[in-house]
Amino acid sequence: MASLQSSLMLLSTNHKPPSTTARRFRVSCSSGGGGGVDRRDLLLGLGGLYGATAANLNARADPIQPPDMKVCGVPDVGGVPLDVNCCPPVSDAIKDYVLPPVGTLRVRPAAHSLHRHHHGYLAKYEEAVRRMRALDKSDPDDPRGFTQQANVHCAYCNNAYDQTGTSIPLSIHFSWLFFPWHRWYLYFYERILGKLIQDPTFALPFWNWDNPRGMHLPSIFDNEKSPLYNTNRNPLHRPPAVVDLQYTNDKPEPTDDERLVRSNLATMYNEMMRVRKPEDFMGQSYLAGDEVPPPAKAGTVERGSHTSIHRWVGDPSNPYHEDLGNFYSAGRDPAFYSHHSNVDRMWTIWRGLKTRVPKAINDPDYLNAAFLFYDENKELVRVRAGDALDNRKMGYEYEDVDVPWLYFRPPRRAAGVKIKDISKTAQRPEKVFPLTLSRIARVLVSKTAPGAADEDLVVEHIHASPEEFVKFDVYVNSEEDDPKDVDKAEYAGTFAKLPHRGGRGHHSHDKGKGSVRFTLKELYEDINIDGDDEEVVVTIVPRANGRHVTIGGVKIVKA
Repeated sequence: MASLQSSLMLLSTNHKPPSTTARRFRVSCSSGGGGGVDRRDLLLGLGGLYGATAANLNARADPIQPPDMKVCGVPDVGGVPLDVNCCPPVSDAIKDYVLPPVGTLRVRPAAHSLHRHHHGYLAKYEEAVRRMRALDKSDPDDPRGFTQQANVHCAYCNNAYDQTGTSIPLSIHFSWLFFPWHRWYLYFYERILGKLIQDPTFALPFWNWDNPRGMHLPSIFDNEKSPLYNTNRNPLHRPPAVVDLQYTNDKPEPTDDERLVRSNLATMYNEMMRVRKPEDFMGQSYLAGDEVPPPAKAGTVERGSHTSIHRWVGDPSNPYHEDLGNFYSAGRDPAFYSHHSNVDRMWTIWRGLKTRVPKAINDPDYLNAAFLFYDENKELVRVRAGDALDNRKMGYEYEDVDVPWLYFRPPRRAAGVKIKDISKTAQRPEKVFPLTLSRIARVLVSKTAPGAADEDLVVEHIHASPEEFVKFDVYVNSEEDDPKDVDKAEYAGTFAKLPHRGGRGHHSHDKGKGSVRFTLKELYEDINIDGDDEEVVVTIVPRANGRHVTIGGVKIVKA
C-alpha cells in the first residue's frame, strides 16, 4: 500500500501549479464576486471587495425566520426506534446579536499539524471540551453543555422545529442556508469553548481532509483517554487510514492510497471549480412557507465531500451509522466540529477564487434569514445569514496551508470518442425514464448545439428515500459501460445524501423532487469532444442504495 508521502509526489507530476508561489492560499476574505480569468490560469484573491453579484434568485416570499423554541417536537430520525429528544432549553429573552469589534483574529489551525506547530494547543482544546462535557452532569439544562450543543444540530437538522406560525417543518440542509447556519453554529461553539477556559483567542481546529497531509482522521481524535474520542466510529478508519471523499460503504475498502488521494483531489476540483452559479455551490433558495428542500437542492460540497466524510467516520456496525453518519447524532462526535470547520473553510476559499462565477447572493430573503443560538454567556440571540458572509468580521481566519486540488483539473483525453462507438449500449431518454436506479443507466442525450457548447447537464426529478444513504455518479462520453474512477475527464459529478427524515406528515419531502445541474463546457474541452457531435452518452452509476433513488429524466440545456 502506497504511503501518503508517496501520494504527495502526485502534485509534482501532471498537476503542477502555475508557479511555486501560488500554491498556498490564506483563507480569509471579504464579500463575494468574481474576476474573469481562465481556470487553467487561475489566480487567487487574497482580500478586497468582489465586483460581481448574483441576481436576486427569488423574491416571491419572506426569509426563513427563527423558530418558536417553545414549540419543539420529537425529531424525525428516519425510523430510529430510540427516544431521541433534542429540544434545547427555552428562554423568553431573545437579543439581536451584534458582532463584537474585532481585534486580533482567532486563527483556526489545521488539526494534522497541531503537534508540530501549536505547542500547548491540544491540552487547551481537551480541557475546554472536558469542561463542556462536565456541564452535562453539573447542569444538564446549561445550553453550553456538550449534549445541549449536539442537540442544536439535531433540532435544526431533523425537523424538531416548525416554521413559526405553521405546521411546516424547518430544516437548514439542502439549501442556501447550509453554509451560514453551520458557520454561526461553529462560531458560538468556539466561543463557548473559549469562555469555559477563559481564553478569548481560542479557535477550533479544522480537519484538512482536502489536503493529502490531512486525509486521515486527525490523531487528536483517536486517543481513547481524551475527551475528543468517540466510540461510535468506523474502526477500519482510524489513523492512518486515508479518507475516501467518494465513500459509499457499499464497496470494498480501497487498498491503494495513491489512487485514493488522486480521487480525493479530483473530487475537490470538481466540487469547487466546476461551478457556474452561486446556487450551484451554496444550494438553492429556501423561503418561508416552502416545504423541506429535497436533497437535490444542495450545493456541490454539501452533497459531495461533506456527506462522504460524515459517512466515512460513522460506525457501520451501528444500524443508523451513529454518530457522524446520521444528522441527528452527528454533533455528539467532537470530530464533527473540525469536519464542519473545513466545510466552512471551503466556503471561504470559494468566495476568494477569482473566477467568473459571482460569489454573492444579494437576495434579501437569503441575507435576512435568521436563526437562534445560545452564546457563550447563555443568552439566546438572534442572528442573520447576511452577517455571516465574512469570516474575518466574525473574528477568525484559517491557518495558511496548501490547496493542491486547485490545480488538479483532470488530464485532457488525447482523442475524442466516436458517439457511434459508445452509443451501442445507450438508450433514448424516453425509453429509460422514469428510472429506479437499481442498475447503471446509459442514455443518449441531445445537445443544444454541436461540439463544445456552453451547456449544462440536468438530472431532474430526483427522489431519494430520506431514510437511506444514497449516492450516484454521472459521466459524459465514458468509453466504459461501468466507469469507476473520478479523476477522469468524463466525470461530471456526484449526488449523495445522508439518512435524513425530511419532514412530518403531509409536509414530508418523501414526495419532493429536485434537480442537479452539472457544468459541461470545461468537461467538453477535457474529453476532446468532436465539433460535429450533436449528442452525448450520459452514464449514471449507482454507488449506494440505488434502488432507493428514482430519476425522472436527463437533459442538456444552454448555460
